[in-house]
This record gives sequence, C-alpha cells and structure tokens, in this order.
Amino acid sequence: MKIHKLKINAYGKLKDTEITFDDNINIVHGQNEAGKSTILNFIVNMLYGISKNKNGKPYSNFEKYKPWEGEEFSGKIEYALDNNENFEVFRDFKKKNPQIFNEKKEDISKQFNIDKSKGNEFFYEQTGMDEALFLSTIVVNQEEVKLGKSEQNILIQKIANLVGTGEDNVSYKRAIDRINRRQLEEIGTERSREKPLNILLRENQNLEEEKIKLEKYKNSKYEIEKNKNNLLENLSNLEIELNYLNEIKKIYEQEKIENEKIKIKENIKNENDKKINVNKKEILDIENGNKKILEKNNQKINKLIENKNKLKNKMIILFIILILINTLQFIFIKNTIIKYIFLLTLPTFLIFSILFFKNKKIKIKILEKENKNEEEKINKEKNNYLNENKIIEKNNMALEKEINEIKDHLNSKINLEIEKIKNNYLNKIKNNKILEIKNLNGINTEIENKQKEFNTINIKLHELDLDKENVEPKVDNLIKIEETIVNNNEKIVNLKTLEKSMNLAKELLQKAYEKMKNTVTPKFTENLSKNIHQITDGKYTNVMVQDDNGLVVELENGNYVEANRLSVGTIDQLYLSLRLSMTEDLSSEKMPIILDEAFAYYDTKRLENILNYLANTYPDRQIILFTCTEREKNIFEELHTQYHLIEL
Repeated sequence: MKIHKLKINAYGKLKDTEITFDDNINIVHGQNEAGKSTILNFIVNMLYGISKNKNGKPYSNFEKYKPWEGEEFSGKIEYALDNNENFEVFRDFKKKNPQIFNEKKEDISKQFNIDKSKGNEFFYEQTGMDEALFLSTIVVNQEEVKLGKSEQNILIQKIANLVGTGEDNVSYKRAIDRINRRQLEEIGTERSREKPLNILLRENQNLEEEKIKLEKYKNSKYEIEKNKNNLLENLSNLEIELNYLNEIKKIYEQEKIENEKIKIKENIKNENDKKINVNKKEILDIENGNKKILEKNNQKINKLIENKNKLKNKMIILFIILILINTLQFIFIKNTIIKYIFLLTLPTFLIFSILFFKNKKIKIKILEKENKNEEEKINKEKNNYLNENKIIEKNNMALEKEINEIKDHLNSKINLEIEKIKNNYLNKIKNNKILEIKNLNGINTEIENKQKEFNTINIKLHELDLDKENVEPKVDNLIKIEETIVNNNEKIVNLKTLEKSMNLAKELLQKAYEKMKNTVTPKFTENLSKNIHQITDGKYTNVMVQDDNGLVVELENGNYVEANRLSVGTIDQLYLSLRLSMTEDLSSEKMPIILDEAFAYYDTKRLENILNYLANTYPDRQIILFTCTEREKNIFEELHTQYHLIEL
C-alpha cells in the first residue's frame, strides 16, 4: 500500500496544502511547529476518522485540529493497494463518514461496513489493520524512542511483550496475574470469605432459612385473597340485588305518589259531595225559612186587611151615625153655627177615613213588596246554591273520569316498568333469582335486610384487609427474598460463568503463549536478531526471550546479558527493529513505514546504520520520514540513495 497524494483543504494550521509522495523514501522536512505532526495526524484521521473524545487529554483531536477560522474542515487522500487498485477518500471531518471513490471516480462508500461508533471501516477491511495497530507498529514517533535510563525497563518490557504476545502493551505474565487478581477480587475462591461468590452463597443460605419461616404467610395471604374475592363477589351480587330492589322501590314509590294524587282527587270529590249535600240542605233551609217568612208576612197582611175591613165597617157605621146626627141636628138644633160645626164632622171624618185606609193600604203594599223582595232574595240564594251544585257535580264527573284514567294507566305502567326492570336484572342477579315483592313495605323490609348483609360483608372485608396488612409485609419480604435469591443465583451463575471464562482465557492464553513461543516468537527473534546485527554493525548478534530473565541479548564475545543492562540507545534500536520486523506479518498489504522524528536522539553513526538498513531492507516499501534536520538528507546523499524531499 502506498500513499500518493494529500490534499489538505483545512486541518489544524494547514490550509490549501497539497503533498505528493514517492513510492519509496520520502523526507518531509520542516522546522519545529511547521506542521509535520499535523500532516501525520491528517493521514491517520483521513483513514480512520477523527475522534471527539478527549480520552484524558485537555482537548479531543477534533477540537485540536479544527480550524479557528472558516467553515471548511476537510481533505482528501489518494493511495493505492498492492494490487494496484487506486482509491481516493474525501472526508469532511464534521461528518462521521467519508466518501470513497475508485479509479473510475465512482462512489463505493456503501460497499464497506459502517460501525455505529467508528463509522465507515473501509481501511480496516482493505488492510486488516485497525487504528491502534496502525499507530503501534508502522507509525513510530519521537515520544516512543525518547526514553531516559530510568524508563528503559518499560521499553524492555514492551519489546518482551511484542516478542512474546505480538502486542507491545500485552504481557503474558501480567495478563495471567491480572486475570488471577480479577478472579480473586470479582469472584473469590473456596478459601476466601469476603469475596463476591462467597458472600452471595452465604447470603443465599441465610435467605433460604428466612424464606422457610415466611412461607406460611404466603398461604395465609392466598387464603385471605380467596376469602376476600368470595366476599367481594357476594358484595357485588348484593349490590346488584340492592340496585334491583331500589329500582323496584322507585316504581312503588311512584305508584304511592300517584295513589296519593288519586286519594287527593277522591278527597276533593268527597268534599265536593259534602258541599252538594250542604248546599241542598241550605236550599231546604232557605225554602223552609222562606215559607215561614211568607206565612208570617201573609199573616200580617191578612191581619191588616182584616183590621182594615173591620175598621171599614165600623167607619161606615160611624159615618152613617154621623149622617143621622147631622140630619137630626139640622132638624132639632136651631143654632146655625152649631149646625155647620156638626156638619164639618162629616167631611173631616171622611178625609180622616180616606187617609187612614190609604195608610193601611200603603202598609199592606209595603209588606207585600217586602214579601216579594224576600222571596226574590231567597230564590236568588237558592239558585246560587243550585248553580254551585251543578258546577261541583260537573267537576266531580271530571275528577271521577280522571281518577279512573290514572288508575288504569298507573296499573299498566307499573306492571310494564317492573317487568322491564326484571328483564334487565335477569342475567345480572346470581342464579337468576328475582325476588317477587308486591308492595313497598315488603321492598323496604328486603332492602333493609340486604343492607344489613351488605354492611356485614364490608365489616368482614375490613377485617380481612387488616389481616392482609399484617401478612402482606411478610409476604412482600418473602417475595423480595425470593427475588434476591433468584438475582443472587443469576449472579452466582454469572460469576461461575465468568470464572469458567477466566479459566478458559488462562488456558487459551497459555496455549497461545506456548504456540507463540514455539512458532511466532522464534521468527520474531530471528528477524530481530538479523535486524539488530545489521543496525549495530554486528555488535549484537542474537536476541531471545526467556521466561525467567525476559529479553536476553548475545554479545560479540558470546556472553548473554539481560536487555535492561544495555544502553538506552541500544534499547531504542531493539524496539525500533522489532516493530519494523513485525510489519511483514501484521497485514496482507506492504504498509508504509512512517517515522516522525524517530531518530532525533540517534548519533550520526547509528542514524547512518538505521537509514542504510531501511533503504536496503525495504526497497519495495514506502518510507515517510518527518524531520526537522538535514541529517537524513545528507546521509542518503552520502549513501547514494534516492529519496523524495518535501519541504514545508
């Protein structure tokens, strides 16, 4: 695999920058802060994406390399695989996934797997190298070789890890120790006491004992629930029966109200009948009283007429006598004055008689008129009573008709409503037991009995609730205990599964380690020995890994020394040569070797050896050297080795 071209639109401090690489040795030269590390990060982020996670750093890569000005934050990389297939990748770093184009400029992004967290994994699928492996093998920067004497043991351990396990940060012994520690801390052993598995087993034993004590309350709760359900069912049936009785009661109450109305109307009719009888009596009394008054008045009139007639007769006799006297006095009395005085008695008597009889006649007429007026008054009063009786009788006929109509309508309505209610409750009442009660008193008595039964059931329910309140906490505690036991059993199973997994991991790790030692490690150590022999001009000829002493190096005189006794520079060379030797086996592609100020602390001789080694050992590999010095360029020129220079 070879990188052909970078197009940096905007990334960190770089903007509108294009870089073209040669197929073999490339020197990217620039002063400090010129952007060499930025270009290296651009390559990595173009291939694997840029992270927004800080991972313990003050800033994430996204924040670190996002341009301060402008919206553009993108670039393109062009590369070819060993099969000569060419690809272009354009990435807008604000977006998760890039666009991948083939030689025909066709977008083939969807041909690769897209991971939810990592995005499009095109480069991993093409090379088999993830970002961590890419950075830990083919990319070597200054920080990884800049070690002081006190840090050499760390680097020695990394080399031993690489040789023993293929990963510089994975140690077989440390891995086994960590698994054992984790197994002890997270699971425990038969002899440990305060470890998760032992605690769970002991807790389950105590919980099982407590569970046995509480089991009886569970049955009590079921019995309470059963009784309560039965009572609730009875209560529900009673409620239905009460509703039925209350609806029937309403009908009978309506009937009672209607009967009261009928009774009121009948009372009114009876009162009217009484009134008619009273009026009839009054008429009789009037007729009788009128007769007496008329008789009395007639008696007075008759008496007056009789007296008048008697007086008339007397007056006639007296008048005849006066005529005789006057006749005689005219004959016998000579005195004229006396004669004429006597003569005046006749007209005077006559006038008096006329006036007297006229007065009597007037009195008789007055009595007759009074009698007539009284008779008219009595007749009028009598007629009033008669008319009133006619009206009352007419009203009574209307009332009687209305009463009969109400009675007929009421009977049919009551029967219809009761039948309707019965049909409505026929399937609701238990066993279709419809009570047949024909009167309101019977309904009230039945309602009272049902209500007493209803209240009795409620009291029993309350008692059951009290019993339940006493039992329920114990049952809840039992449920919690059962749940805890189940959870603990799951945890125990998980812990035992984890224990099996850890034992299996140790077993597999042991087998892998043995296989590594027997197959891969000899190859690594052979390559490492050749590399270190060439890099050190034959000073060190053989490197091996021992279980007890770790990494051991053979000196020129044949003696063996532990690697941590070597100089820091030699350890740096060992580490670099080991990583270079690993690139052959980590990918199906011949990956580029990228070195970022990796030789800053090499002396001239060591630098010449390593550059000569790189040029001769990897003639078909692309090598990219980032440096701020002229040393690499000068040495390649002295060695007459071709290189491509990129000045920043």
